[in-house]
Amino acid sequence: MLYIWDIEKIIETTLRELNLDINCEFDNTLNVPMSYNLSTNTIKFNYLQVNGYKSKIKIKETEENFVKLIVYRMIGYHLGRNRIDLRTLLYGGEDQKEELRAKIDEDSWEYGRKVVPEQLVESYDRVWELDKRLLKNEIKG
Repeated sequence: MLYIWDIEKIIETTLRELNLDINCEFDNTLNVPMSYNLSTNTIKFNYLQVNGYKSKIKIKETEENFVKLIVYRMIGYHLGRNRIDLRTLLYGGEDQKEELRAKIDEDSWEYGRKVVPEQLVESYDRVWELDKRLLKNEIKG
């Protein structure tokens, strides 16, 4: 089981290794493992959600590497931040908003993949694939 301090240390170490100035904080109200907040430039995490996600996304990686894979995706949101037209989220119709959210999500995986070390690319791609299946309810927890 990963604890708050374990996850926080992995996130901070990963950000430092990539020389990224992104804040990190624990949020036990978060209903996803991690999120990136553009306005505060912060990666938030819920350690219970991270552990739950880990139990659903079964890959052969260390706990540390598993957390790093999630962090790389959050970094993808950070890297793609300048390509988001927030006017659509504010003023667009529901179909437009949903389409933009899907595009932002897909882009986060793609941008995040650019910072993944070579030895973890295969695992990152596997998590990406399993995450899509999880969202489609093809994987049960």
